[in-house]
Amino acid sequence: MPNSILLVEDDSDISKLVKSHLELENFKVLTAFDGEEAIALLQKNKVDLILLDLMLPKISGMDVLKQIRVNSLIPVLIISAKGSDIDKALGLGFGADDYISKPFSMIELTARVHAAIRRATQYVPREEQSKPAPLYFKELSLDPDTFSAQVKGKSIQLTSKEFHILKLFMTNQKRVFTKEQIYHFIWEDDYYGNENVINVHIRRLREKIEEDPSNPQYIQTVWGIGYKLGE
Repeated sequence: MPNSILLVEDDSDISKLVKSHLELENFKVLTAFDGEEAIALLQKNKVDLILLDLMLPKISGMDVLKQIRVNSLIPVLIISAKGSDIDKALGLGFGADDYISKPFSMIELTARVHAAIRRATQYVPREEQSKPAPLYFKELSLDPDTFSAQVKGKSIQLTSKEFHILKLFMTNQKRVFTKEQIYHFIWEDDYYGNENVINVHIRRLREKIEEDPSNPQYIQTVWGIGYKLGE
């Protein structure tokens, strides 16, 4: 049975082009041309991924994303040309998984769609897993079993991507990661020079775990290379 995608795009030409290409890739594609229609379709249909433009009539793409994240972890791939809103969507108070900037190639879009669906569907049932041990560094603790984190004994709310980035650092406490490596490990996809995605996630993560985000003690920048866990 083909995977189902909801494409939310108000430009009919772009919508037609993307829908046609994804159907050639054996996806089932539902289309919505405004935020109100998108929400109505989601209430009636089960989909495996959402392609969401941010500049939508009636209800904005950002508000659609907020409503999706109230009760769903379905992968959301932002397609937009507006950089500041992409920052907010990835800013992970809202919880987008990734973005692709307009104009984009169908090859890149297809690769990102396949990668997002693959990440969302690859899992091992909990009963088949051995319970992972909590991770500790200074006054930071991370529990992979419950997906919870604490700083100085105080719980912090992390998105899925923030949690996995932090877990990557805490399980490799002496390693320096380039942005390309972080993207490869967390997004499990080819790196297209998406520095903005990494920058936004690191900045938001620092705001949550650092006492002084401008002078980070946990996730430190290694200039010209990438990031590492502090000494």
